[in-house]
Amino acid sequence: MGLAGCAVTLADFFLYHPDRVLVATPRDAGLPYQEAWFAAEDGVRLHGWFLPAPGAGVTLLWLHGNGGNISYLLEDAHLLRGRLGAHMFIFDYRGYGQSGGRPSEEGLYRDARAALAAARRNPQVRPDRIVFFGRSLGAALAVELATREKPLGLILESPFASVRAMGKFMFPLLPVNLLVGNQFDSLGRIPQVRAPLLIAHGDRDEVVPFAQGQALFRAANEPKTFLPIPGAGHHDIYAVGGELYLDAWARFLGGLEPFAPPPLSR
Repeated sequence: MGLAGCAVTLADFFLYHPDRVLVATPRDAGLPYQEAWFAAEDGVRLHGWFLPAPGAGVTLLWLHGNGGNISYLLEDAHLLRGRLGAHMFIFDYRGYGQSGGRPSEEGLYRDARAALAAARRNPQVRPDRIVFFGRSLGAALAVELATREKPLGLILESPFASVRAMGKFMFPLLPVNLLVGNQFDSLGRIPQVRAPLLIAHGDRDEVVPFAQGQALFRAANEPKTFLPIPGAGHHDIYAVGGELYLDAWARFLGGLEPFAPPPLSR
């Protein structure tokens, strides 16, 4: 294997930390749900859960981080659903949970597109009122997806600028520019996104530098909001943020109505 091949393998080692075992179901968390099975365009079978909320007008398409699987999201989902009253569609990328295949950058982009299509097919979902929500690695997928399919809104939590930027942060003495391609290049893509944006980032994030979230925000189009969470790291942003975090979510979703397409006439 050449130097470039070794670099790709090393990048994948740091990027993907899937867990195949589901530690709980939404029923265990007291959440109603529907099983969702669907296929990516290359045939990989994917698994997710649709969590309905009575009377919801908005659906969150949730793109999780690089570790675990959707069963690790249930505490957060219970909190957000109770406060926001939004439908949620959560799913596992290839190689995670019950989804088939192995993770790769292009594969995960395909998975995000397939999940959006699956959410739109659900009769309880208004296809024109879907908000993309991405955490960490999932934020990169949400940005890429938003360059192809315009969401009602885009929420990014603890986003990184690119794999190259993360490589420079983690390995400052290595020639990262020569070793790693600019994978998951959110900083390069976000100027193409035309949707209301909320970025939340802990100012003590020990994994993704706070400055990378700020850089994405500066490069993004209006309307946009940046929410710093004082004292929050990478994995405790909603717990540390508390009411500040939840109120920002509620204000953002509540402000999306002017951007929503008018209802279809019958």
